[in-house]
Amino acid sequence: MSQDLQQYADIIEQLKPMVNNPQFDQVLQELTASLPREKRFIIKMELKRLARKCVRSIDLRGQVSGECQLYEHGGIKHYLDDIAIETFERQLRVFGDYCFGVYEAVQHTDNNFKVMRERAESGEIATASNDSENRLASSMERYNVPVVNLLTYAQRQHERMNYAVAVEVVTEDFTHYRGNSVDISTDGIRVKLNKDAKLNKGDRVSVHFRGLEEEFALDKKNGIVYNVLTSVRKKDNLYIALRRAKEFPNASFDKFLENFIHGNKRRYKVNLSNTIEAVQNKSLEQYFSPRSPALPIFLDVIENRIIPRFAMLNEVNREIIDYWSDEQGEVKIGFLINSSRLEALLKKPKNQREIFVYSFTHLQNDKVYYYSASPSELAAKDVLKNAFLGFGSRKASWRVFKLSLCDMSPDQAHAPLSIPDSVGTKIKKQNNPPSARLMSRLKNLRYIVHISDVTSEDGQQVYNKYKFNRNSLGHLRVFGHARNKPLAEIKAFRYRFHEQRLESRYLLRSNIRLRSKIDDQQILGVSEDISVHGLRIELNDEFNGEIDHHVEIGFPKLQEMTAKHNVMALQYQVVHYNSEKNIIHLKAVPGEPGQGARAFFEELIKGNRASLQSYPEEEEVPGIGHALRCINARNAPSLAFVLSKEGVRYEPEAAIIGHQDDRITQLACHFAEQGKVNLEFMFRERKLDSPFVQHGIKQVKVENKPIRRELFIAFDSSHKESRMAIIPRFDNRFVSEEMKEKFVHEALNRGQFIAINVMLVTTGKPDMEMLQSEFNYVSVYALHRAKELEEKMWSIVACSHLVDITDEVLMRYNVESKEIQRNRELTQPFKMQAGGIKTLLNSERSQE
Repeated sequence: MSQDLQQYADIIEQLKPMVNNPQFDQVLQELTASLPREKRFIIKMELKRLARKCVRSIDLRGQVSGECQLYEHGGIKHYLDDIAIETFERQLRVFGDYCFGVYEAVQHTDNNFKVMRERAESGEIATASNDSENRLASSMERYNVPVVNLLTYAQRQHERMNYAVAVEVVTEDFTHYRGNSVDISTDGIRVKLNKDAKLNKGDRVSVHFRGLEEEFALDKKNGIVYNVLTSVRKKDNLYIALRRAKEFPNASFDKFLENFIHGNKRRYKVNLSNTIEAVQNKSLEQYFSPRSPALPIFLDVIENRIIPRFAMLNEVNREIIDYWSDEQGEVKIGFLINSSRLEALLKKPKNQREIFVYSFTHLQNDKVYYYSASPSELAAKDVLKNAFLGFGSRKASWRVFKLSLCDMSPDQAHAPLSIPDSVGTKIKKQNNPPSARLMSRLKNLRYIVHISDVTSEDGQQVYNKYKFNRNSLGHLRVFGHARNKPLAEIKAFRYRFHEQRLESRYLLRSNIRLRSKIDDQQILGVSEDISVHGLRIELNDEFNGEIDHHVEIGFPKLQEMTAKHNVMALQYQVVHYNSEKNIIHLKAVPGEPGQGARAFFEELIKGNRASLQSYPEEEEVPGIGHALRCINARNAPSLAFVLSKEGVRYEPEAAIIGHQDDRITQLACHFAEQGKVNLEFMFRERKLDSPFVQHGIKQVKVENKPIRRELFIAFDSSHKESRMAIIPRFDNRFVSEEMKEKFVHEALNRGQFIAINVMLVTTGKPDMEMLQSEFNYVSVYALHRAKELEEKMWSIVACSHLVDITDEVLMRYNVESKEIQRNRELTQPFKMQAGGIKTLLNSERSQE
């Protein structure tokens, strides 16, 4: 039992036998009459959870001091000792059935080794309230993680060297301050002065390098003129950042400083803080972008017309495109983001540019017909609302999509290195802005609409209950989309994955025959793309092998075209496959065995380069895919966070704040320090047998596909104690849909209701090619820091994406539109502010 419920243990024990009784609410009200409503709500939810039916088997062998024996109840076999059996049967009499209350009681008997160990560690000593506060603060602190703005980091124009030397700073009114330099570049300097110094941004000063005057021939009378950029007080010192005043040139000092830094930067070390930050930032972007569930569509604005232009696909969000692809493979996603919906989004306030769209398909004469409607469109045809929702939700093709619109700028396509051009010609080339040709293709882009699939099986069941007249189904054609309606062509680009080859790939669909060298499995299929060293194929059946297994690939059609090469037994190694194991990525086996494959495709590509079609991201304008990826990363739609593995547990490391979904941002920042979010509400159930995050990541790894849950939250920002301010419940913790609906209304009554669609995905391996230049730069001057960065990159194993679905859930339960708007208005526009539990505790201590 959690700490916040422990104080009500006696009340809970009294109410256990009544939990399934019709008089339960009345008895609960009588026993908790003196308690606040929110406390009563928590007790009620805990009792309903305990009474939920359980089908788990209990095996206490090796976990208790008693001797265990087989014990069967209700067809479920358990291994229990005498004390556990007595507890099991006593709790059965209390609850009337095998439920989680019985399960948990049996797991916490007095002779359980885990229980005995916990009691020994705690010493069974009553803890003072101050200690309780400290434990709570420590628990909250554990889930404070920094917020990272993707692809936002400092780019230096000049190398900065760590160098401490005595300096004297003289102001325009001839006030003198003695101090030391911290770091220096040809363009600026950072200086540490005594705390009594008074300098502000914009002040002009002259700096005398007193520590260099004896060793080098410097002008002792006239200092070098700088402008103050920033001044920050830390403890007993004032740190000022200065930039050279260009209107006061000094060529001899420039030459001296350039030679001095070049000759000493290995001795005194280059300041690497911004480059290290850039590597960390870009690493996080790699974990976010390639598996983000939101599909971004980039919108042009030409003569006040909004035109969908580009899409960015990855292995997760491509399911949305697949859904909107008809029987001929033509993409019809324009039906979803039609002009009327885009215009409706634009008319909304910037922090409310979102709509939900329900859709389903109908197959007739082997042709796919699409139907979709937003809540406002259903409201306009109110008599058809129940028919659309009730009928549509009964179909396997039922989907709920969230559309979120945000502003963007073509300038966001440029992501230079954090290293200055002066380091080398290769660095200078990488820092070059996108070509004029590329920018001309992006110049009219103004918005991104992010499409998220937030379909819920439980939600679908709720819509199933909508009653309708079957005679009205024919009228649903008003929500249908005409197949002959011309749609804007949306050019799709794929995210680069670390598995993808560094060489050019070409589309080539040809029949293939795969033979596994492990079990001699043979499968027919087609090739999808080719390169000299690699191949991607689609099989007709599931592949039985694993990563690194060797296979033979035969090309019957290609063999008819060549007598020079034998292409019926080319040797390949499996490097990746999809969750269905029917799309396989292969690389030619190294050395002599793979020479046949490499030689054939090298000759084929060389002789047919003009006729072979390259992949979309390699055609048209070079660099456009990367440019769109940069733009999208800088406009992430919702909050996401990455997790690393610490021992056997997964802990949050860093978070990305979305440009929409202010409700989630406000929730996450409520108990966080400035520049951070607090994710404790995502881990509140961490002490249960199968907490969602910990258990979910293991499930994703086993099943090799993302998993989703809905998280319902009762949020009351007026409470100072986190466990009362934020009450989270994952959907699988509710006994029934009725309990969910009760939770929603209770949350609305006590404060604000928030619903989140939570997706867990594993992350790919770090793509070192994209980080290599900056990683090498760090390695040259601080090899240990480079190793630390690499270790941290490899420790990241998963990413969680949170999408606000509050309004859709409220509409699901027929909450009135006025109440939905009131609930939304409780969210303030996001401002990152200092505060949180630490500030609260400090303020309380100061009053003692």
